Amino acid sequence: MKVIPASFEIQDDLDRQPLAERIEACGRICYKSEGRIGVNTAAPFIKNILLHGHNSVGEMGVATLRLEFDAESLAHKFLATQPKFVQIDRPGKGEMLITASMRGYREMFKGNPTDKLIKAMVGYLGNRHSLFFEDLVPRHGWMPQTGVVIEKLSLEAVDKLPYELRVKHRFLGVKFITNRAVTHEIVRHRPCSFLQESQRYCRYSEDKFDNQVTFIKPLFFAEDSPEYDLWEKAMVETEKLYLELLKTATPQAARTVLPNSCKTEIIVYCNLLEWLHILRLRTTQAAEPSMREVMIPLLKAFARRWPNIFGELALTC
Repeated sequence: MKVIPASFEIQDDLDRQPLAERIEACGRICYKSEGRIGVNTAAPFIKNILLHGHNSVGEMGVATLRLEFDAESLAHKFLATQPKFVQIDRPGKGEMLITASMRGYREMFKGNPTDKLIKAMVGYLGNRHSLFFEDLVPRHGWMPQTGVVIEKLSLEAVDKLPYELRVKHRFLGVKFITNRAVTHEIVRHRPCSFLQESQRYCRYSEDKFDNQVTFIKPLFFAEDSPEYDLWEKAMVETEKLYLELLKTATPQAARTVLPNSCKTEIIVYCNLLEWLHILRLRTTQAAEPSMREVMIPLLKAFARRWPNIFGELALTC
């Protein structure tokens, strides 16, 4: 048995990696197979994920597109398709700013393959990030759409957008290492995308887990207290039962004895506006203490990076 403290990691480095590498790194958290990442592993991993319909992995990378078009009717037709999980702004007439994940763009096209703006966007991305759209290529290939000009914004360009656009189109991922009670609350934030270490697939009796179950140190009990001793005794017994069950049962069956104290890893990916909402809720005195344990230092880290967005909130903690 291993006991570790809760922690978080802002995924800045991944934001600067190619989309395929970013999505592979995030997707492998579910199976804790990061050790398999190599020079040419992203493509087969992503193809396999898409083949099996694990679409949530495709939410871990976004692209921001600036569209210019010569007919307002194109915008009306596009908006009438009611695109889901897409951030849309209209900076001016004949112009649109759109941020969506690879899953979002795929599902827009699958649901409305004849819409001109959708064809233009997915064709543009399909020519630049073909890995995510190979199964959607029309028989005649990706044809340019007349009257539509598309530009993909770099991360640096998104960071320079005006405040009211930046907070909606700048996405950021954070990996938390925490207990399952905390993640049960985090996943209630609907506008976010999540990927989490899966007890269904992870077999903690394997060498890569040091043949043991890892638990998050409870902040409720002092280490030398009777309460901590009781908690530790319960975890030791739980691990023993879990490892015994694995001798004859699958991980998804054995996991039924594991408690909320189990360590898990979860990636939360959303825009800065949603992060502001999350941190407003999860750093107050009314928030769950284990949640505050990771969210308050995260807020302070965000405030140092974006003081005009998070600075005022950080002063309340």
